[in-house]
Amino acid sequence: MSHKLEEARIYEAREGAAIPAHDRPLFHLTPRTGWMNDPNGFCYYQGAYHLFYQYYPYDTVWGPMHWGHAVTTDLLHWDYRPCALAPDTDADAKGCFSGTAVTAPDGKLLLLYTGVQQAGDSPEEVHQLQCLAVGDGTDFVKEAANPVIGTDLLPEGGSAVDFRDPKIWYEDGRYHCVVSTRDAHDQGRILLYESPDARRWTYRTTLDSCRWEYGKMWECPDFFPLEDKQLLLVSPQEMEASPDGEFHPGFGTVALLGRYDKTEARFTREAVQPIDYGTDFYAPQTLLTPDGRRVMVAWMENWATVNEAPRRHKWFGRMTLPRELFLRDGRLCQRPVRELETLWQNTITRRETLDGDAVYEGVAGRRLDLTVTLDAAASPDCRRFTLCFAENDRYRTRVEWSPLYNELLFDRSGCGTRRDIPHLRRLKAAPQNGRLTLRLILDGDCLELFVNDGQRVLSALLDTPAEAEGISLHSEGPLTLELVHHTLH
Repeated sequence: MSHKLEEARIYEAREGAAIPAHDRPLFHLTPRTGWMNDPNGFCYYQGAYHLFYQYYPYDTVWGPMHWGHAVTTDLLHWDYRPCALAPDTDADAKGCFSGTAVTAPDGKLLLLYTGVQQAGDSPEEVHQLQCLAVGDGTDFVKEAANPVIGTDLLPEGGSAVDFRDPKIWYEDGRYHCVVSTRDAHDQGRILLYESPDARRWTYRTTLDSCRWEYGKMWECPDFFPLEDKQLLLVSPQEMEASPDGEFHPGFGTVALLGRYDKTEARFTREAVQPIDYGTDFYAPQTLLTPDGRRVMVAWMENWATVNEAPRRHKWFGRMTLPRELFLRDGRLCQRPVRELETLWQNTITRRETLDGDAVYEGVAGRRLDLTVTLDAAASPDCRRFTLCFAENDRYRTRVEWSPLYNELLFDRSGCGTRRDIPHLRRLKAAPQNGRLTLRLILDGDCLELFVNDGQRVLSALLDTPAEAEGISLHSEGPLTLELVHHTLH
């Protein structure tokens, strides 16, 4: 073990132990101490789920990237493992950037990650190339021959300055990976490679590219089959807003749905959609569970606003609640992992015809799972419905549905924030079979909203003090609804 890795492990063990459990969300993973960004190496290995993450243990701001490490058996309760990687070789001296993990046939866990290395006399002159580390799930040995995918394997026009975030998998007796790069025309491209041993790689093809839309540099690719489709997930930088309102400007996340011919290594794009409509969601990564579910987790922050975010703890950054992915009517949908139901307590169910304002006894809190089903077909005279939460006489966040436009407005401008950043999001929300469902998950300052059983999802963070835990419902015109509220413990 290198001195730099040993130093990081000693530091995180000491500092992490000093952070009380009540200083963290209940089930959203936070770093052991210091800074967290992208999820890395999300995998199932030796009876547990492993999630690594971009990590700087020494401060709550971004620094030379390490890999933090946590494990869970239920995707909700996380145990920290020692720091897995530190920037301690020539191949990754400027940082161990994002990557993924796969189990080798011999039972070892392989980490394929981006090593950032000096490329010139100036400290700003760096290359991003792909490196390999092999281990037992706790300790890893980096390949002496790193990088295993170097500049010689970049296709013509590919940039070594932006060449990162490999997603590795093992299939049909060979390793495969996709990697992001930016080409000579400033367009993001997703490159496909294959290898017999994860060390000797061959470039196959470009699977897809920006095509002068959906941002520029594409980061953090994930490539996998889901039911009868093949999905390519990417996180574009420099997105423009789309005229239909589906995509917001800035850092975005995009799902490309299509078909994949393995023999020809050809991906045919058929549909494009956002992955999340919220203000805090980036760099998603997925795994396949032993029972066959495709589960996704993402960084619950935003690069455009993260530097000005308040530092209230000795840690900064968190992951979303893991989500199960599925297709419905040709669209990627998401729902909270079913394990969340094991945390349900004190269930309250109400069926009402609401016309005006309502507050229900026992329906409150900041750790909850609340579903409100609106019977739009039976409520033709309803002009607007509003759900307010994390509320008291000073603060509130609201979700407002307009039946006239079949649109949902999310507004956190009253949550207590003092930052001039995006606080509003609008998304399409048409009833399905006459009903609209809104499922709200709250975990302290973490908010995740699932519309119509995950047809659309919105993730956001709140600056609201913990004591603001009220919930109220408001209807302009009579509205028939059902409410199911679970406290989460």
